[in-house]
Amino acid sequence: MSVELPFAPVDTIIRRNAGDLRVSAEAAEELARRVEDRGADLAVDAAEHATADGRKTLMAEDFGVEATIDKNALELPVAPVDRIARLKIDGQYRVSMDARIALADILEDYADNVAEAAAILARHADRRTVKAEDVETYFALFDAT
Repeated sequence: MSVELPFAPVDTIIRRNAGDLRVSAEAAEELARRVEDRGADLAVDAAEHATADGRKTLMAEDFGVEATIDKNALELPVAPVDRIARLKIDGQYRVSMDARIALADILEDYADNVAEAAAILARHADRRTVKAEDVETYFALFDAT
């Protein structure tokens, strides 16, 4: 499966959490893959909420969000997040713009948390570079997939 989320914004998210550490391309790729999986799983849950309400359109509230932020405040682009939302749900669902923005916001917070932990793990290993293994170790330790 190809990764829908571009690596560049994910790399930016890692860098803003890494401080003076370098970031490997593999770390950004691994985190993008994990973020994509998380987003697709959240969309499945949101689709169940929409179906229970008799709708075929995912709304922000289906993701547990009551108010959305300005999409320009996000690092993650909305178009790939829309594609991520559709990875595991039936093609009959539509995804509202507010739902896309809500999901992007949730995923960006998720990526920030993982990136911060990966940077801590890199420092703990006495390295100057955040690597894919730091992202993988986070998930192995916290099973937060």
